[in-house]
Amino acid sequence: MSAKYGLLGEHLSHSYSKEIHEALTDYTYELIPLTREELTKFMTAKEFAAVNVTIPYKREVIPYLDAMDERAKSIGAVNTIVNRGGSLTGYNTDYDGFLYTLKKNKIEVTGKKVLVIGNGGAAQAVLAVLRGLSAKEIIIVDITQGDGICTHEEARRLHTDAALLVNTSPVGMYPAIDAAPLDLTPFTSLTAVVDIIYNPNVTKLLAQAKSRGLTAVNGLEMLVAQAFFAAQHFLDKQLDEAKIDEVTKQIRETLK
Repeated sequence: MSAKYGLLGEHLSHSYSKEIHEALTDYTYELIPLTREELTKFMTAKEFAAVNVTIPYKREVIPYLDAMDERAKSIGAVNTIVNRGGSLTGYNTDYDGFLYTLKKNKIEVTGKKVLVIGNGGAAQAVLAVLRGLSAKEIIIVDITQGDGICTHEEARRLHTDAALLVNTSPVGMYPAIDAAPLDLTPFTSLTAVVDIIYNPNVTKLLAQAKSRGLTAVNGLEMLVAQAFFAAQHFLDKQLDEAKIDEVTKQIRETLK
């Protein structure tokens, strides 16, 4: 399948990317679900102008690229590819999207202790932003043990003084909305919680954060903002950043 602009991924039936891109700009944007075998054919054929990339291909596409910007290299994942005369360049606008979310919601990171739940592809851009903003300490909490990975039990025992919590795991995502990745009760120093899930609009984790009067932000702004910054790469021009807020409100209405 060839498309001028679109999204590569494995399971895309719940994606809002088409609606978001077409609301942000005036091009047609296609959802392009691909198996791993189909991904190879698609990337080598290069019959596209620019595409976004989502789970599980943000790392898998890298061998097909001719260049990556420094940010994508440091994160080790690509979510935006632009085809310039057959030369493919990779970018990571998840970084821009998460940074936009923090700034828009006035969430302070510098000098703060941050808990990040999950250590998959979605976490890498988040971690890069937190490091770039000089977080005092970043604790990665995951069910998979590894170097520098903290268990949920250790988080509850040792890190209740965290000021910010970011969930990058899929726990609590539609349709399993009764689940939460962590009980916030022992974390008495929290001032803000960001859950990069955007469906449902208020996850169980965010509902608990709201009940305590904390700043509670879901992933919709990040989703729209990363699409906005990707579109700038696609078109090689500056767009009006006010569109992010406009489209976020538009999509949020459909999630209520």
